[in-house]
Amino acid sequence: MDVSASESRLVETRAFPPDAAFAAQANVTGEAYARAEADPLAFWDAAAARLDWDEPWHTTLDWQPPHDAASVPSARWFVGGRLNVAVNCVDRHVAAGRGDTVALHFEGEPGDRIGVTYAELQVRVAQAAHALTALGVEAGDRVVVYLPVLVETVVITLACARIGAVHSLVFGGFSAEALRFRLEDSRAKLLVTSDGQHRRGAAVEVKSTADTAVAGLSHVEHVLVVRRTGHDVAWDDTRDRWWHDVVDDQPTVHDAASFDAEHPLFLIYTSGTTGRPKGLLHTSGGYLAHASWAHWAHFDAKPDDVHWCTADLAWVTAHTYEIYGPLSNGLTQVIYEGTPDSPNRERHLEIVERYGVTVYYTAPTLIRTFMTWFGEQLPPGHDLSSIRLLGTVGEAINPAAWVWFRRTFGRDAVPVVDTWWQSETGAAMIAPLPGVTTLKPGSASVPLPGIDAAVVDGAGREVEPGRAGTLVVRRPWPGMARTVWGDPGRYRDAYWSTYAGHGAYGGYYVAGDGATRDSDGHIWILGRLDDVVNVSGHRLSTIEIESALVAHAGVGEAGVTGVADAVTGQAVAAFVVGSGAQAPDAAALRAEVARAIGPVAKPRHVVLVPDLPKTRSGKILRRLLAQLWTAEQDRRAGRAPEPLGDTTSLQNPESVERIAAALSAA
Repeated sequence: MDVSASESRLVETRAFPPDAAFAAQANVTGEAYARAEADPLAFWDAAAARLDWDEPWHTTLDWQPPHDAASVPSARWFVGGRLNVAVNCVDRHVAAGRGDTVALHFEGEPGDRIGVTYAELQVRVAQAAHALTALGVEAGDRVVVYLPVLVETVVITLACARIGAVHSLVFGGFSAEALRFRLEDSRAKLLVTSDGQHRRGAAVEVKSTADTAVAGLSHVEHVLVVRRTGHDVAWDDTRDRWWHDVVDDQPTVHDAASFDAEHPLFLIYTSGTTGRPKGLLHTSGGYLAHASWAHWAHFDAKPDDVHWCTADLAWVTAHTYEIYGPLSNGLTQVIYEGTPDSPNRERHLEIVERYGVTVYYTAPTLIRTFMTWFGEQLPPGHDLSSIRLLGTVGEAINPAAWVWFRRTFGRDAVPVVDTWWQSETGAAMIAPLPGVTTLKPGSASVPLPGIDAAVVDGAGREVEPGRAGTLVVRRPWPGMARTVWGDPGRYRDAYWSTYAGHGAYGGYYVAGDGATRDSDGHIWILGRLDDVVNVSGHRLSTIEIESALVAHAGVGEAGVTGVADAVTGQAVAAFVVGSGAQAPDAAALRAEVARAIGPVAKPRHVVLVPDLPKTRSGKILRRLLAQLWTAEQDRRAGRAPEPLGDTTSLQNPESVERIAAALSAA
């Protein structure tokens, strides 16, 4: 959908220049932008050289562009180079004398805790690599991992990388159908799962879900089961193996082979309420070079950092900023199994204090949830002074939430690094450098050095400041997904066909997001291209309306969607989660939107709801809100509503019934 005819109406004027003391010690300075622009390939050569390579590359980039809508793009980075991803994340730090450094502080939801050093992680990965080989897994075979956030999840992921197997991590709360699709699509040889997991204060059995998913799949030769909860589970002696039986007695030393830079590393599946998920393929050398450099640069990663990315390990954010980025840079990090409110809403504050977290990276939706829980101040009694940098990821953050996050978690002093990227991009593409970039609440800021992202119109021309357009990337980058597994045509059609043949590199990558840029060149994400409401010909960004609503003191979260209207075509429907004891007044909210954006953006409908439906990455499912609205109108008109589809992959599936009840009562 072309958004070039719409405008960005919400104005944010606050700005936070870099702190001089932070800038003086920053890993990256402003010269990186000029250096990368002068010679992008040389810039990425230097980024890749931060890794240990067994054989050097002879060609930085071999790029076959999508010259037209029928050609399939092909990128190969660091051609001829060979490395082992797991060695770069574990072994080289032990060899450098840092084996006693804690790699992982694990905290389970029930309160169990484990500290794993790099030397101990090296042993665990070696044993798991031997176990994979013993189960018949070879380089190139696919392994699906259906586990919660555990030490074993990180270990098996690195073990796959070590032997050249291709891993695909699946969120442990997904349905058997969602898991089965990923097993079938990848033709996985092995499934790794658990007897159960701890979720929202309860021990939940999950082995039966795995059993349903693998039933009749002859290509799944074994199911490797981690004992986590102690549930009695069904067992197939011909197929199932306990982790402790297969892994714990394996040799503690493993000779790692090196693999071509383009050797497949992992598959990650896009998810949503409609459509067949796409299995995006990431490869070894380019992905790790991008992930490692980006983590080091925009998080200003230091050897003594305690890094906490709060994402589930199955999300791409965790692949890059909870596994490969931090471990390749030798950091200590926290991994937490549970939910933020188990057993109480201060759990994250307790964890930050307990481990001395220095970098805290989380989703805007959780920040807004904290706002509804805590109000203007965090609960007393927690020392968060260890935090030196904050980060956000998942979707555009409302300016009010950005400022609240900086003021409460960051003492109104530390940088907030808002990162824009996708499963398809591999690592951050648009993000501030904390010692360089002036921060603007709500803006992802500017493309990282080496990345050429722009906002263009339907003809591929850059839009003027203040105009909305399509966010594109105009040249290849190392972390880019290489294809859609088994369907290169879909890769071309989904991401490259719109602007095939454009620019110096023969094509633009289409991110699927609308955006605008301001007079300083800062990019503001306006949401997915279809997250636009058309009211009497006025095209309005749902993100901007939500930002105006959340700026009201009585609103903690807001989800905005377009719903059918007989007069205006579409009307704005706002689903609002209140903040504080008193529910916000609908008239006051409409007035706030009119003040911030304009009368045309005022919501026709305001519905107070207890929660909003969100994906595991924290994105609000606005189309589901529209479906729920339509279903309620159908019910009132005596029509049978259309089915909503599978909602089991939501972070909070219970929200659907609660929103439906709120609509019914409205």
